[in-house]
Amino acid sequence: MEHAREQPKEQTGIDRELIKVMADFLEMGHVENIVAMFKQESSYYDCVGELLTDERFAVRLGVSVLFEYLVAERPDDVELAIPSLVAQTDNPNSWVRGEVANVLGIIGSQEALRHVETLVADSDSQVVAVARDVLKDAGRD
Repeated sequence: MEHAREQPKEQTGIDRELIKVMADFLEMGHVENIVAMFKQESSYYDCVGELLTDERFAVRLGVSVLFEYLVAERPDDVELAIPSLVAQTDNPNSWVRGEVANVLGIIGSQEALRHVETLVADSDSQVVAVARDVLKDAGRD
């Protein structure tokens, strides 16, 4: 008898197929669906950093919009994403690090902004510019 093969899981414990579905929905602009998912299952915050590694700009933009909604609707939960975001601060792609700075800025907590401050020393000038803009917008320039 053959056993069903388990979906490969990322370091988040969430299977790749679900992360791909989330990314596809974000790309299509169905942010409200993803907001509803995050409201039902807080473990989805663990995959935010991975979503920002998607090469599709619309997905990364969707993550920012998602967090604008979540900050307004679930302000006590958004910090759950910080560990997955911080895990991407050493990503070799500077655009990922810039997106991380942006989403941490949207979260806007003291903890999130402390991590943005570390990106001011990034090796990429665009990441530094994003981090500085985030901190300036937060009144921490």
